[in-house]
Order: sequence, then C-alpha cells, then structure tokens
Amino acid sequence: MTEQKTFKDLGLSENGLFAVNKKGFEEPTPIQAVTIPVMLRDDTNVIAQAQTGTGKTAAFGLPLIEMINEKSNAVQALILAPTRELAIQVAEEINSLKGKKAIKVVPIYGGQSIDQQLRRLKRGVQIVVGTPGRIIDHLGRKTLKLGEIEHLILDEADEMLNMGFIEDMEKIMKFTNPDKRTLLFSATMPVKIKELARKYMDGYELLKVKKETLTTNLTEQIYFEVRASDKFEALCRIVDIEDEFYGLVFCRTKSDVNAVVSHLMDRGYDAEAIHGDITQAQREKTLQRFKKKQIHILIATDVAARGIDVNNLTHVINYSLPQDPESYVHRIGRTGRAGKEGTAVTFITPNEYKQLMFIQRIAKTDIKKSKIPRVKDVIKVKKRKIYEDLHAILQDEIDEKYFAWAQKLLEDRNPEDILAALLTYCFEEELNPETYGTIAETGSKGRALAQHGTTRLFVALGKKDKMNARKLVDMISSRVSIKSQQISDVQMLDRFSFITVPFDLAEKIIVSFKEKGRKPLITHVKKK
Repeated sequence: MTEQKTFKDLGLSENGLFAVNKKGFEEPTPIQAVTIPVMLRDDTNVIAQAQTGTGKTAAFGLPLIEMINEKSNAVQALILAPTRELAIQVAEEINSLKGKKAIKVVPIYGGQSIDQQLRRLKRGVQIVVGTPGRIIDHLGRKTLKLGEIEHLILDEADEMLNMGFIEDMEKIMKFTNPDKRTLLFSATMPVKIKELARKYMDGYELLKVKKETLTTNLTEQIYFEVRASDKFEALCRIVDIEDEFYGLVFCRTKSDVNAVVSHLMDRGYDAEAIHGDITQAQREKTLQRFKKKQIHILIATDVAARGIDVNNLTHVINYSLPQDPESYVHRIGRTGRAGKEGTAVTFITPNEYKQLMFIQRIAKTDIKKSKIPRVKDVIKVKKRKIYEDLHAILQDEIDEKYFAWAQKLLEDRNPEDILAALLTYCFEEELNPETYGTIAETGSKGRALAQHGTTRLFVALGKKDKMNARKLVDMISSRVSIKSQQISDVQMLDRFSFITVPFDLAEKIIVSFKEKGRKPLITHVKKK
C-alpha cells in the first residue's frame, strides 16, 4: 500500500501550501497527486483523464498559479470551458487558490457585457477563462492576444466535443504561441480528442487515475419522495428529530441556498450559507463557525462546498437532486468519515425518481426509500430531550437563588400547576405541532397525484427589474394568501423568471396580478 502524499510532497511553494491550507484541503485527490508534479516540471504537454468532482480544477490551477509571472500584464494562460457556468466556477476556484500572489483572473463568456470584458482585458490580466464562442469574438476584434501564452488548458474536452466546439477549439489554437504547453482534461477519450492531441500537442504525457470507489460503508443512504413545495417542511422535521443534528444541505442554485437559509432562520435555526456570491473572507468565517459547531446547519451549492472537510457530520442532505452520480458521491462522501456513521438524505420529487435510480445504478449503491418523520414523533423526541436536559440540571448543584424563587412561587399554588405553567412558558412554541405544516403523501397513487400537485408559472420580471428570488417570493406571498415555502424552484433570469407553486393556488396568483389593459405579469408556462 503506497503512502498518501501531502501537498508539500507535490512540490508546491509556500504560497501554494498557504492557499490550500486556507481552503481547508487536507490531502490531494488522486488526480491532483499525479498532475501537479508533472505540470510543475513544465517540460511536456499533458492529457489527464479524470471524472467530474475529482478536484481537477485545483489539479491544474495550483501549478498554473506557481508558474504565472505576476509582474507581467500579458495573458499567460488560457483555459477553455464548454459552458459559461463552468467558466465562472473555474475562475472563482483559481481566484480562491492564488494565495498572496497578485494574479488577475478573468472569466469571458457569452451573455455577459462585452464592454465590461473589454475594460478588464485592457487593464491587464494573466489568466483568461472562457467559452470558445466568446474567445473567438475577442480574437476577431483583436481585443485578446494569445501570442505570448505559455499554457493552454482544455477543461472537459469531451464535453466541448459533444457540444460541437471541436472546430472552435482548433481555430483558437491557431492564434496561440506555438511553444506553449497544453493540458487537456477529459472524462473520456473519444477518437476525435486523440486526433486533436496528435495534431496540436507535440508529444504528451498521459495521466490517468483509477476511478474512485463511489460509496462509503459508513454512510446510510435514504431518500424521501416529496413535492417540491414540501421539501422545507421535510428538512425541518429531519433536523428536529435528531438528538444532535450537524450537517451540510446541498441546493442547486444560489437563490435556493438563500431561500432555505432565510426560512430556517425565520424558524429559529442556527443556519448559514456559502455560495459563489459570498466573499472569501465571509466564507472562511462561516466555515470556522461551522467547524466549531457554533452553527449546526450549513447550506451550500456544490461549487462553494469544495474544500469543506469536516469529519464528524451526522448528515448530508441533498435538498436538490445532484445532476450526476459523481456529484452525488462527492456530496455524501462528507459523512461517514473517521470511523463514524453518517446519514445521506436525498429529496426527490415524483418525476425525479428515474434520475435517482440512474444514480443508484451507476454508483453501485443502495438508496432506500424512507418515510418523513410524523409531527407527533418529532414532538415526542423534543419532549424526551427536554426531560433529559432537566434531569442533567438536577444532577448539578443549583444556585440558592432559584430555590428561594421556587418557594415564593409555591406559596399559594400546588407544584403541578407551577411546573405546568413553567413548561408552557418555556416550551409552548417549540412543542406546538401547528408550527409544522402538512406534507402530502406520495407513492404509487400519490406519485401521479403529486405530479399534478404543482405547476410552473412564468413571471415577467427578472434581474433587470432589480428583482431577486427573495423579493419575488415576498411580492407574491404579500398579495396572495400563500406561504413563502410553498413557492419553490425559483429561477431568476435577466428579463423574466419561473416559479413552482401548488396547482390549486396557481390561478389565484395569476388573477391577483392581472391588470386591465396590460399584458399578464404572471402566466402558466406554455408547453411546446
């Protein structure tokens, strides 16, 4: 058995080690362990085969930062990514890994103001992360010069091939410095990728790691089938029925994270968020609070959760279903560590069942269906906790002043009345079953019902109207008698938005926002 390498063993500088420590990375992933030393040698091209969720951005990002000359404002590295989402993620990740080096990293992609990109390029930038289409736009305008680049990185090359970018990739390569080093990352190695390598990479070293084991025996994996509008209610019950809940909750989007955190805080839970809009300083502060258990619930997106390494989580909750088996494995791997058992919980809506079964099959694991805790069972657990806490207090020495107060209270009342009054005063809200909402039954018959239980609405307001997910939910819930948690799957775009609401409330919402002589503000999503 080979000894696990540390980041120091890989040849990173003090600045690189400072950056990984700050991020909370404890040991390199297999693809990082093989890629970083080869890239640092800077004497060969590289093809690295690695799956999503294996830490490949840090695998090329850390050595790339080491080799960048921060005193030069010329573009020294170009990273091509298939989608704007990935381009943004990669740029954010590299920024978070640069440590104390004054390196400028700019994402360039379609959909963003080209004038804004021009201003940033003019100021000088060392690393450009972009999508092929927008990079070609800048090359045509002569606003991006690649003649001096020393490193070209093709991230998720097979995905770019699938999306029809192979010609764009070749066109971009013709504008680059012929003496550059090229690194190609791909989960698979189709023939066209190999042809691209032969044509544009004058010799290369192939790096490949054994596919990681996808599950851990210490993680119990269960799923709950619920309507989207019932997810928050289900989350509260799962947290409350545990003796000591300490977990990560994954959402798909930043707006989902913000909505869940806001609802949790409204109910009095100690929860905080991390996502792409959180500053690095705030992220570090939040992670420290979470590691010290000053907060017990951390809500995160997949990208923001990179680098979180906490060994004693009780739960990982997939509030939103992961997009692929690798993401699922990457998420749940954060529980069941250091010899301690953990539970991975996944929420699915009825129409996501097939996707969950696909994840289960590819991950070669068993995800068992479970029933959401009943309100009466949650209340029962809460009462037991209160009893145990009171019993623990009785074992300690109680301050004399409380005995004097107790005697005063008992002067004209019997003990049972006083104790009942104190319990009511302290725990009435916590033990009130009405603080929990109802959750619709799903299953064979329920599944068909639940699919018709919600509907998707189009809202003619977007980010350009200075609207965000929270403002949109508040606007609707203030005009219509609907709980904010019944509005789910909020998708904010520049000029319009989409929401999911209970079917029986959809018409009420549409009618409430109708104005005579104007186009409807909210309508049903038109199906093609």
